[in-house]
Parts: sequence; structure tokens; C-alpha cells
Amino acid sequence: MSASDQQTCGKGLAENSVLPAKLGELISAMAENLDVHRKALDLTDRNSRAEYEAYEKLLKDLRQIAAQLSVTASEMAGYRDLPMGRHDERAMTHPRVREAFEKFVQRKQELLTLLELTTERDDKLLEVMRVHNQ
Repeated sequence: MSASDQQTCGKGLAENSVLPAKLGELISAMAENLDVHRKALDLTDRNSRAEYEAYEKLLKDLRQIAAQLSVTASEMAGYRDLPMGRHDERAMTHPRVREAFEKFVQRKQELLTLLELTTERDDKLLEVMRVHNQ
């Protein structure tokens, strides 16, 4: 294995940068969805105004989150060539290291499950929207 093929922490950061990048894209799409939805609200109705105000706050928050995720993903990708530092082997084999990685893997699995569960509902809504747009 050549030095360029060796797995390093920098390469690991770069490889994992796709996660915050995709999460940022998802959050941005969620914000866009709320943005176009709020334009359909009748602001002469009190409940619609309350919904509009809720969306306004959420849009601001979601856009900030999406932007920060994008910045973080870019930073992570930029560390691809980070030189490999010396690691304390005892510290790296401590149960907390494995437990933290297990938690990370578990949360990714939970996200995958959530996305799979909501896909059917979302597909049904899309179908209704497509029928109404024909």
C-alpha cells in the first residue's frame, strides 16, 4: 500500500464530509418546502398568520443550520491531506472510543430507518400533488 492509499484521520474526515453535506442539503430543502408552503397561507386568517410566523422563525433557523452544515462539510473535506499525527494506542483502544463510534453508527442507522419510514408517506403526498397538477 502506498502512502497515498494509507487511511488517515484526514482522509476519514474528508470521506465523512458527505454526511453533513447531505444533511445540509436536506435541511435546505426542508426550508424551501416551508417557504413555498407559507406563500399559500391566507394572512387574513388568524391561524394562518400564526402558522406564517412559525414558518418565518423556522426558516431562519433551518437556513442557518443548513449553511453551517455546508461550511462544516467543506472544512472536513479540506482536511483530506492532513498529516497523520501520532496516536496513543491505549487511548485509541479505550472502550469510550468504541462506544462513541458505535453511537455514531447507531444514529446513522436510526436516520436511515426514519428516512425509510417517511418515504412511503412522502411518496403518497407527492402522488396527490401530481394528480392535482395535471
